[in-house]
Amino acid sequence: MKKANWFYVLVGIFILLGFFYLTNPKIEQNGFEIEILAENLDTPWAIDFLPDGRMIFTERNGRVSILENEDIKVVAKINVSEVSESGLLGITVDPDFNKNNFVYVYYTHQNGNRVSKYVLDEKLENERILLDNIPNARFHDGGRLKFGPDGKLYITTGDATVPSSAQDVNSLAGKILRMSKDGSIPTDNPFGNYVYSYGHRNPQGLAWHPLSKELYASEHGPTRNDEINFISKGENYGWPIEECDKTAEYAKPLRCYAEFTLAPSGIAFYNNDLYVAGLRGTQLRKIVLDKDHKTILYEEELFSDLGRVREVVEHDGYLYIATSNKDGRGIPRANDDKIIRIKLD
Repeated sequence: MKKANWFYVLVGIFILLGFFYLTNPKIEQNGFEIEILAENLDTPWAIDFLPDGRMIFTERNGRVSILENEDIKVVAKINVSEVSESGLLGITVDPDFNKNNFVYVYYTHQNGNRVSKYVLDEKLENERILLDNIPNARFHDGGRLKFGPDGKLYITTGDATVPSSAQDVNSLAGKILRMSKDGSIPTDNPFGNYVYSYGHRNPQGLAWHPLSKELYASEHGPTRNDEINFISKGENYGWPIEECDKTAEYAKPLRCYAEFTLAPSGIAFYNNDLYVAGLRGTQLRKIVLDKDHKTILYEEELFSDLGRVREVVEHDGYLYIATSNKDGRGIPRANDDKIIRIKLD
């Protein structure tokens, strides 16, 4: 056979192998039991659980759905402005849901980002806007919502591509915000407004250590320099003045990824270990902490064959992760995007 023909044969083989990989991706990791719970989703962004064990989750295009067994029920289609990183982002269930049926969401509309409270019966209805006109842009919209051990609602916001806003404590951009469930400003907030910490670029993950109840956050850096931070009330985390190696004037990160781009999003604790969803890093990263909860003993890269991972939450001894290969920056594979359950023990 002529050399030119061999060349075309080899090219054809590589194309077939690539097609096979994309249409038949394997999900495996030694030591873990894995189950795909939902497929063919459109950029799932955030996951939480109702008291009865059902999962509620968002997709960036505006859908809010409940997953029960293998059935997905759409309970809302919120009118959002989905442009690049913006759209329907965070969701969290009220700690007193059994009394009030409240669910909170973070989404982008034409004029800004918004935090709203809804009532969930058969559908997600009766919107009450708690905080509006958080600065928005195509990029750096933050979007994570979580209730802390103190019963307050914590909200991450990005700098909306205006880096200087992160240093302005009177701006809602580039911050971790804290509010009461009714939307009011807690009296013990450090600046008399919603701002809890500042100097953030684009934080997308929040989690409290199960023993110490201390708050940790993940944050996207500009070129590498992604951070995992220990969050304290009133602290300045330096953006855009300093990154990673910071002077005493700014809070130092627990971990700075200067050697590669992780692009961390959702984070979750299980026992003393912190799990981080990596977007550009295409992995679930495990960070093992010492007994002081602030010293890293070692790290481990897990599930690097899934593509972009947006969300990770812990619930009843399982980790739940969501892929983000349809977000415009990934390479979608067969039946993407997915929500996957991982047995830890």
